Formats: sequence, C-alpha cells, structure tokens
Amino acid sequence: MALKTFSRDQVAKLVIIDSKVYDLSKFAKVHPGGISVLLDSEIAGQDATERFYELHRTEVIEKYTRLQVGVVEGEEVAPSRVPGAISSVPYAEPTWLAPGGYHSPYYKEHHRRFQKVYRRFVEDVVVPDAQARESDGQAPSKHVVEEMCRLNILAMQIGPGKHLNGRVLMDGLISHEEFDPFIELIITQSAAKLHARGYNDGLGGGTIIGLPPVINFAQPALRDRVVEDALSGKRPICLAVTEPFAGSDVAGIRTRARKTEDGYWIVNGSKKWITTGTRAHWFTTACRTDDGEIVVLLIERGDGVETKPIKTLYSATAGTAFITFDNVRVPDSHRLGPGTPGLLIILTNFSHERWVLVAHNIARQRVIYEECMKWANQRKVFGKPLSSQAVVRQKLAAMIARFESCQSWLEAITFQMCRMSPEEQAKNLAGPIALLKMHATRESQKTAADAVQIFGGRGITKTGTSLRMHPSDESAHFVSSFGHGAVRRAFSPLSFDRLAAAPRV
Repeated sequence: MALKTFSRDQVAKLVIIDSKVYDLSKFAKVHPGGISVLLDSEIAGQDATERFYELHRTEVIEKYTRLQVGVVEGEEVAPSRVPGAISSVPYAEPTWLAPGGYHSPYYKEHHRRFQKVYRRFVEDVVVPDAQARESDGQAPSKHVVEEMCRLNILAMQIGPGKHLNGRVLMDGLISHEEFDPFIELIITQSAAKLHARGYNDGLGGGTIIGLPPVINFAQPALRDRVVEDALSGKRPICLAVTEPFAGSDVAGIRTRARKTEDGYWIVNGSKKWITTGTRAHWFTTACRTDDGEIVVLLIERGDGVETKPIKTLYSATAGTAFITFDNVRVPDSHRLGPGTPGLLIILTNFSHERWVLVAHNIARQRVIYEECMKWANQRKVFGKPLSSQAVVRQKLAAMIARFESCQSWLEAITFQMCRMSPEEQAKNLAGPIALLKMHATRESQKTAADAVQIFGGRGITKTGTSLRMHPSDESAHFVSSFGHGAVRRAFSPLSFDRLAAAPRV
C-alpha cells in the first residue's frame, strides 16, 4: 500500500496534545502570536501536551476538534468531560455533592435529582448565552428568558410563596411539596458556574428583589397582573430604592411623592445603580411624602419615567440604570401595603436579598478556588508545579476554610427558613443573615487577593488564562467546571493526597 508522504513544512505544523495529533496551520490565523510562536517554541512536530497546558485550558483545544488529523498509536485518549458532571477537584463542590460518602441533614434525594438536571440546563442553555452577552453587553437572549420562564425557574428564585400556585416546576421534576429554600439555594449558587456576574444580575436580578414586595403587599388585582407580567418575562420589574444621595441610608431618600385630591401620587426624583432598570417595565419605588413618611409605590414605565444606562466595572448586560421620575402620576391603588410603614416593607425585603447575595458570594469564592487549584497544578515555575510552593498551598487551604465555614453557616440559616414562617424569619433571621453577609464579603476579599497572587498578571487580565475570561478571545473562552489534562491526571475523584505530597522547596 502506498504511504502518504509529508514535507518537512507539513510535519512542522503538526503537534501532539493528549495523544491527539493536530494540524496547527489553520490555528495560526487566530492564535495571538501566529505560527511563528509555535515554531519558535520548538513544540511543532513534538508531543506538546505539557507545554500546551502551561498556557491553555482544555476547552481551547476542544473548540478546534476539526483540526485533529489523528491519534497516536497505542496511547489512550483522555475522555471528554461529561456536561453537568461533578468536579473532581477537591472542595470544588459543596460537601453534600462531593464524592467520598459525605452525609448531610439538609439535602434529600429530590435535591440531588434537581441539582443534576438543573446544572445540565445551566451548562447547555445558559452558559453559551452568558458568555456571549457578558462580552457584548446586550440583554440576555430571548430564548433563554423564555425557557427560564417556561420552566418557572425565575419564579423559584424568589423562594416559596403564593406566586408558585398553579405553576409546574421544571416540567414536573419536583413537586410543590418538595420545593423549599434548599432548591432555591441550588439555583442561586449554580449561577457561579456562568462565570458572568453581570449577565446573572441581568437575567433575573431585578425580579428577585423587585417582585417580593408586590407579592406580599400589593392589592390582589394589581399583584396578580404584575406577577404574571414579571414571571412570564413580558414586562420585567426592578427595585428602585437606592439614590445618589441615599445609598445604604434608606431613611434618607429624597424622591418625593405628593398626594393629589383626585387619588393620585405625583412622583419626582431620581434613583441610581438600579439593576435591570434599563429594561424594566415596573419599578418598585421608595418615595418620601410631604409629611416625611416613606411610601412604596409601584410605578409603570410611561410618561415622565426616563432610564439611562450606567457604566460599571462589570458587564452592561446587567442593565444598571439611572432613573428619573418627572411629575409621574401614580394611582393610589399602586401603593404597596397601605397602613404598613414603607420602611418596614423595604427592610422586610432586605433579608431575602441579602441571603441571595451571600449565596452568590460563597459560590463564587468556591469557583475562584477551583480555578486557582487547577492553575497551581498546571503552572510550572522554577521547573516545578506552582503547588509545590508551601505558601501557595497555604493560600489554597485558607480559601477552603473561608468558603466552607460560610457555606455551613448559610445552610444552617437556610434550614431555619424551611421551618419558620415569613413573620418568624423577619424577626429571628434578619440579624444572622446580615452578620453572615458582612462575614462572607470580607472573607471573599481575602480570597480574591490570594487568587491574584496565585495567578499573577493573569489575575487582572481579560485574555489568556485568567479569573475573568473574555469570551471573544479565541485562546481564552471557557465554560463552567471544565478540567484540563494536567488536572485530570493529577486528581482522582477522591484524592487530595497528590497535592499534599508535592515536593517542598
């Protein structure tokens, strides 16, 4: 049989990575350094697995499977990651999900069933859109919003309540009797896998904090109409409390609401840093009356309501807005909780909002740690893995201690939420939730600082191997819970031993 011949130039443009043979000539067009980098690095025509993973992640090469021209005879090819799979990196998952026989008093079989299906949904449906929209700053795509609403995921993110009545949850995956705050916790913490904080806030952040006051305090006819508007995705809602002169000082708000003789409120003022405000149709708005009282009015977008985008340090897909109310007429029927102090309505809403923020914070700390763990075992310095440095292992251990302790406190509070009425929660859990929020956010600052130390310059760049990837960069795009070849070889599902046994210098 005639053998196919290759010129030296052709051979020089082939490379072996994880026992797979690739043609790099086409990749040169998108590689930041071009083909010269590959040739000058003396990796072309060689087994470049180790060199490749010093600078790249597995998903980079997985994007270019079309460039694979063969495999190495007699060598085992590493299997591709299964979408939705549990990470094998130690402590990358909450202990109730980690392999090794951990037990939990909180999570039951239906929680595990829901988690498995929901993570697959996140990876298959939400992650691709999250990465694209995080880059271009546009609103979450219509098909994602519609699917979230169809499955009533947006409704479940608000927690248990009458807004769930008559709704089928995740195509019947769980019943109303099985739904509890731990299901909501699974949904909330899964958002960390998007690697797209701005997108996550833009996808449902405004509804999660803006709709509960309507559910709990609006008149029935108005409540039912607005709930259907918001949870169908047709007319989103947001919470408009924060102002330029009154951030955390809620009692200091200046937006004015003057009552007229014909049963309307005339609203004038402004709100700032309002999540999803640029796209909202309804605004749950805190105002001050001429008598100094605080009232909460549900304002519909229309004449006199103007929203402008605010540039922030994260993606514009969050829809962060500056809102101006100019002589806006609001029916008195749109006042929430007549007879209930407006400040109490706002403060009642804060506990759930803080609980959501804490859950996000802890999950993101865990994701940061996972990225650091992978990088520390992938990156070589002075001829040894970065993880061989004792100071690096100490930083990783400190991260674990932080988010695991915060997770335990969060789950203890969540268990109380399962057992307490809303009134009891308002009385007994406001303090613990506020304290946990303070503790978790301060601990996360330490975790972020340690992560930048481990990543070096890559910790503050958008391209290359970094904590915050830029989806448009061909060499940087990544999805959740991936593993690279070095980690696949370094970690078995149960072991932390290899890291502990790493050489010390």
